[in-house]
Amino acid sequence: MSLAQILIISDGKAGHRNQSLGLAEALQRRRKQVEIREMAPLPGRRALKTLLTGRAAQLGAKPGLVIGAGHSTHLTLLALKRVWRVPAVLMMKPTLPIGWFDLCLIPEHDQPPTRDNVVVTRGALNRMRPGDKVAGSGMMLIGGPSKSNDWDETGLIEQLRSIIGQAPDIDWRLTTSRRTPPSTLELLKTLRGVEVVPVEETTQGWLPAQLAGTEQCWVSEDSVSMVYEALSAGCAVGTLAVPWTQRGRLYRGLMSLAEQGVIIRYQSGQPVDLVPPVAVFDEASRCAELILNRGWL
Repeated sequence: MSLAQILIISDGKAGHRNQSLGLAEALQRRRKQVEIREMAPLPGRRALKTLLTGRAAQLGAKPGLVIGAGHSTHLTLLALKRVWRVPAVLMMKPTLPIGWFDLCLIPEHDQPPTRDNVVVTRGALNRMRPGDKVAGSGMMLIGGPSKSNDWDETGLIEQLRSIIGQAPDIDWRLTTSRRTPPSTLELLKTLRGVEVVPVEETTQGWLPAQLAGTEQCWVSEDSVSMVYEALSAGCAVGTLAVPWTQRGRLYRGLMSLAEQGVIIRYQSGQPVDLVPPVAVFDEASRCAELILNRGWL
C-alpha cells in the first residue's frame, strides 16, 4: 500500500485516546506515508455479529493496523481484525484472552504474563515529547482524591511551600486537575512564588507545550499518568506524597520508578534537587519500533 492507515478505536475517554495516539503518532513519525483515523467502537451486538461472521459493511477503507485502549474496544478490535485480516494492538491488559490479540502493550504495574504477543511498558503510553528546555523552569501538577488515595490539603501545601522555599530561583507554574477540590485550589492560590493556572483555564495542548519546555516537574502521586507524561516530556520528576488507601498496582509502579532512581519522592527535611533521567523515557517510540520490526506497516 502506498498510503497506509492506522485506525484507532476510541471509546471517547481522553486517557485512552492519549495512549492510542501516542503509539500512532510515534509510528507516523517513522512512516511519513501513514495516516491516522479514528472510529468509535461498534455497538455490542454488531461487534459480536461481525466477529462471528467476518463480514461487515460501511467500515471505510482497510487500514494496515487497528489500535485500541479501554474494555469497550475489545470486541471491535477483534471483529475488525477478522474482517480485514490486519493486526490488532491493544494498549492494556485485556479482559478477554491475551492470545486473541496480535499484540498487547501492558504496563509493568499490571504484572503482565510473559508471552510473545506481550510487550511490557513503563506506564501507559502517551503523546508527550521533549522540547527545548527553558532554564530555571518548573511545573507543579496537582490531582485530587481517588479510589486509591485520600487527600491531605494541609500536608500538600506544606510540601509545596518547602519546595518553593528551597528553589526560589525557579520560575514555578502550577496547574490542577478535574479531581482537585475547590478548597484545595483556594489554598493553592495563597502560595507565593508560583503562578497558579486552574485546569479550567487551560486550552487543549497547553500542558504538553508547557511540559515540553519545562526542566523540572513535581506531580502529586495520585496523578500516576502525569508522572509518566512528565518523564516522556524529558522533565526531571519528583512526586508529592498523598495518603494512599490502596497500595496496589499504581503504587507499586511509582515505587519501582523511585527504586530505579527515575523519580524522587518528596521527603520532609530532604533536599528537593531533581535530576533528569539518565536515559530518554520514550516508551511510545520503543513500542513503535517493535511494531515496525514485525513488518506490520
